[in-house]
Amino acid sequence: MAGAKSLVAIGEWVADAPQHVLAQLGFQADPLTGVIRPPHVGTIRLVLLAVDGDVLDTAIGRYLQERRPAPEPAAAVRRAIAVDGKVLRGSRTRDRAATALLAAMDHTGSVLAQRQVADKSNEIPAFAPLLDPLDLEHTLITADALHTQHAHGAYLRERGAHYLAVVKKNHPGLHDRISRLPWRDITLDHYDRTRAHHRNEIRHLKTAMFDHIDYPGARQALQVVRWRQEKTKGRLTIERVYLITSLHPGEASGSQLAAWIRGHWGIENLLHHVRDRTFREDDSKIRTGHLPRTMASLRNLAISVHCQDGHTNIAAALRRTARDRQRPLTALGLT
Repeated sequence: MAGAKSLVAIGEWVADAPQHVLAQLGFQADPLTGVIRPPHVGTIRLVLLAVDGDVLDTAIGRYLQERRPAPEPAAAVRRAIAVDGKVLRGSRTRDRAATALLAAMDHTGSVLAQRQVADKSNEIPAFAPLLDPLDLEHTLITADALHTQHAHGAYLRERGAHYLAVVKKNHPGLHDRISRLPWRDITLDHYDRTRAHHRNEIRHLKTAMFDHIDYPGARQALQVVRWRQEKTKGRLTIERVYLITSLHPGEASGSQLAAWIRGHWGIENLLHHVRDRTFREDDSKIRTGHLPRTMASLRNLAISVHCQDGHTNIAAALRRTARDRQRPLTALGLT
């Protein structure tokens, strides 16, 4: 919560904490001297090594959902949840591949669940176990093309969730059918133009209704065309992306669909990018057991709490919290 990037940094924070902070954290005073002795970094390491990663992630997800403020009745909208994976590059050893994690995060920045991908496997088998603990009724799940799987679509519809799935050439039949639609003759549903990150971007979104798509519950196909021009070099790139959704026509506007498509990449910008750049996760040398996952879970907790508290710059929020040892306890509801 205060920006510690390693176990050593956490141990230093605890070692310097005043007595009243240690008491609020639940440490007991010596009955003879009345002094609270902070735990050594080695003790902290052993405790975190003993933690069950699935139990920890479940507890963090429940805590963040309970902490999340309830939306105003007038602002009640379908909740969007992004699913995406990340490899902890620094956890690789000579004998073991790097730890891979799959996370579910709502589009506002709260991590709801996380699972470790089994060794010698990929993210696909972890998709349903990741979402099993969550209430998916009336939600929209967004994911990249890897998770555009028939089994995933059927699972989400059975759970009462809708999906917005990317279709690429790893699904050749489905991609071919959607890309061959007469998109030039279809009315534009959404237009957006932005200037950011040293480039100009224009996005068009069109939707087409299908009587039948060979995918569970699919009702519409979408085409997104992005024009990007770099301000410095003037280079222009054009990208066409195709998607399918189980939402019926009229259940969401073109602008809402476009917001969900862009919002999916929030899991990269709000979570993975922050863990890499601000917490230096890929530079971490923590490799023992499941400690890499445990540390990633604690980073998820810190980032999500700061996002829920309205902070848009996580680095600044960590610096602010580090200046006052009471602030992280207050944010976590320990005072």
